[in-house]
Amino acid sequence: MTDRTRTPRPRRTRLLRAALGSGALATALLAAGAGVASAHVTVSAPEATPGGSDAVITFRVPDESESARTVGLKVRLPTDTPIASVLVQPKTGWSVTVSQAKLATPIKTDDGEVTEAVSEIDWKVTAGGPGIAPGQFDEFSFIAGQLPDAKTLTFKAVQAYSDGSTTSWIEEPAPGSSAEPEHPAPVLTLAAGSGSSSSGPPDGSGSSGGSSEPASPSVSASASDASNAAAEAANPDDAASKASAVTGIVLGALGVLLGLAALVLALRRHAT
Repeated sequence: MTDRTRTPRPRRTRLLRAALGSGALATALLAAGAGVASAHVTVSAPEATPGGSDAVITFRVPDESESARTVGLKVRLPTDTPIASVLVQPKTGWSVTVSQAKLATPIKTDDGEVTEAVSEIDWKVTAGGPGIAPGQFDEFSFIAGQLPDAKTLTFKAVQAYSDGSTTSWIEEPAPGSSAEPEHPAPVLTLAAGSGSSSSGPPDGSGSSGGSSEPASPSVSASASDASNAAAEAANPDDAASKASAVTGIVLGALGVLLGLAALVLALRRHAT
């Protein structure tokens, strides 16, 4: 005699698979959303200081497309706080075009006044070049001669894909807002004391020979802390990426719990 109060095993199996599948799908979607949200074009230069020189500025470019490769990167340099000179690092598989603009206010340097400065660097993949594949990233660098006496530098970038689409990383936060735009422009923080500079010590008291006395532990520790803080400030997206990843994991776990709860309710209904 058949017990009609029990759900047949095949049906229970289907319910279990559906509930677990919905929870896993929620987890995957949330985790994927967190990963995409943090994959911005960013800029870093740990040794860059206000008024410093010979700092390597690097742009990290991830490919966010599901199928298209990144084949171009155009970076606009600020002209209101210009960089006196730029030397672009050669990159295999990419060509580069450098554009200059006349400055409203010339830059005073040890070699005289600079009336024109680089306003745009345009990298394009060469014929037959691989570009940047989906799920990968690459880096583009240049050396800044004399940096402006500024706290931050905002670069605007346009990323080009093999399917003809582009992503403009040019948005800036609204005044007084701490919310990050959907496509934020890369911002470089120039932190005093973040690294070495060829311009020498600020007070001019140092020499190339240095001193025979070792630095005190407290001074060395302070310099190390300042360097670490500057590195973190130059990469604000790292903290945001970690926060997004944690949020995705927590929400994914909640999705699994909700799926299991739905399964329990379904089994109880069919058991009555």
